[in-house]
Amino acid sequence: MSKAKVLVIDDDPEMLDLARFHLESNGYDVTTADTGTQGLKLVAEHHHEVALTDLKLPDIYGIELVAKLKEASPGTEVIMVTGYGSVSEAIEATKAGAFYFIEKPVEFEELMALIERAIERGRQAEEIKQLRDRLSERTSYYNIIGSSRPMQNIYEIIENIAESDANVMILGESGTGKELIANAIHFKSARSKKPFVKINCSALPKELIESELFGHTKGAFTGATMEKMGLIGQAAGGSLLLDEIGEMPVELQPKLLRVLQERVYYRVGSEKALEADFRLISSTNRNPLEAIRDGSLREDLYYRINTIEIQVPPLRDRAEDVQHLAEHFLRIYAQKYNRTVDAISQQAYERMFAYTWPGNVRELQNVMERAVLLAKGGVIEESAIPMPKPVAKAAVAATAPSAAPINRTAAPSGVSAPPPVNVSDLTLEQLARLIVNKMPSPKSGGSRVDVFTQLEGAIVRAALERTRGNKQAAANLLGLYRPRLYSMLRKHNLHDTIRESEQNAPDSPDSVDSDAPENMERDIAESEAVNQEMDQEMAERSFAATENAARESSGEGAVPPNVSGPDTSGLHFTKSAPFRY
Repeated sequence: MSKAKVLVIDDDPEMLDLARFHLESNGYDVTTADTGTQGLKLVAEHHHEVALTDLKLPDIYGIELVAKLKEASPGTEVIMVTGYGSVSEAIEATKAGAFYFIEKPVEFEELMALIERAIERGRQAEEIKQLRDRLSERTSYYNIIGSSRPMQNIYEIIENIAESDANVMILGESGTGKELIANAIHFKSARSKKPFVKINCSALPKELIESELFGHTKGAFTGATMEKMGLIGQAAGGSLLLDEIGEMPVELQPKLLRVLQERVYYRVGSEKALEADFRLISSTNRNPLEAIRDGSLREDLYYRINTIEIQVPPLRDRAEDVQHLAEHFLRIYAQKYNRTVDAISQQAYERMFAYTWPGNVRELQNVMERAVLLAKGGVIEESAIPMPKPVAKAAVAATAPSAAPINRTAAPSGVSAPPPVNVSDLTLEQLARLIVNKMPSPKSGGSRVDVFTQLEGAIVRAALERTRGNKQAAANLLGLYRPRLYSMLRKHNLHDTIRESEQNAPDSPDSVDSDAPENMERDIAESEAVNQEMDQEMAERSFAATENAARESSGEGAVPPNVSGPDTSGLHFTKSAPFRY
């Protein structure tokens, strides 16, 4: 490890010489400065892990210097050394960012221990920062593409388990990238320099799987003209991937279970035990519990191979990864076919976001390969994207349940009826009670109704109607990222509703498509106006809540706050993206 760099700032030449002597004797790389200005210049030019500074300097007051040093180099730990110490100044120095405050005369053994602690804390903070950056900002990991939260969770699991020999079970639909995750586990592990052997259990005839897996001796069966090692033997010291393990013949599964328990195996036709030294990774696109129920997977084997389970989400559940995957495949195929295509149009992205991707990442890869080949210029247009457009269904109307009339009990004779309730004056809790009270009681044995799904569809539809089909404004209004809004549109079949809203919108600025670049400023202005309206409303709510509390304490009736204003959040943009969500 290289020497730790320490900066000493003091206007006393003797103190500088003495500090340099002791620090260099203890193996530090020392730089000195006799003014605060010179110290700031040195910190800006080269990173120093620790800075020792005096409180009284000719040009900058020491506590002010601490703040400037931390601003110029946040990773530098600052220790203040002074002969004019006081409790108040120590507190001020700590608030400014100092690691410690020590008074002269200095015991150098104590100072050395203090510097070591400061260096250790700085390095730990840097390691934590680097780890967080790797886990939160990366869009790829061992050739796995994706920056969504589910994929970040998978990256973190791989980081935690790769060094172990625990058996791993990878579950996911076809085309989600299960094999890439298996590759990442192997190449991140201590077995990375040994073989990684893969077998697809559904691709081999039942009669050959046992021979392929365990190997055989010469003459073990008809056609066995020579001895064969087998995949377990080939994977010695490395990893073995059993893809589609749910398709493994049931009669072979007890033998695999025995290998995992005893760590030995036998070639077909041989009674000699051989050592089984491999790490097992399994994958399947079937639900393993269903496979157990229908008898195609042994329960005892499942629990043996499922020490660690990784669920790979389908592409439709991580729409924000579509952009990264599309750009990744664009670069690959543009280079492979020597095409000058280097961008994807907004309309093409719109179409990809609106699609459900039943074939997952594999389907997107094929779509991008075709798009690169069909592109007529440097940009992939919507016409080069072959997926069918979303089709409206009759169920759209049922997605947003109509508001039932509010039944009110008739007023007694001689008593005036209460004024009608203004829905905009109801609190969210009162609206929730109103919805639940209007729900019919579930009948015994009847089908259940997912109220939250219906409410979600109704809210999204209302937001689109309010914004006249403007998807960006609707996403802002609901506080959503645009890919998530697209997922909801697919879920509730609202795509054609958007188009009808856009086509039927009056010829006004509000009806212009927000996706056009020239309308970005208008979208931002609208969002800021809505935010200002929300801020004013929040202030009114806070004031109303205070009034209610005062009324309740004095025995008066509370007045429900007005919650009719919009609930919105700011615009969201992707980092370094050629389009905006």
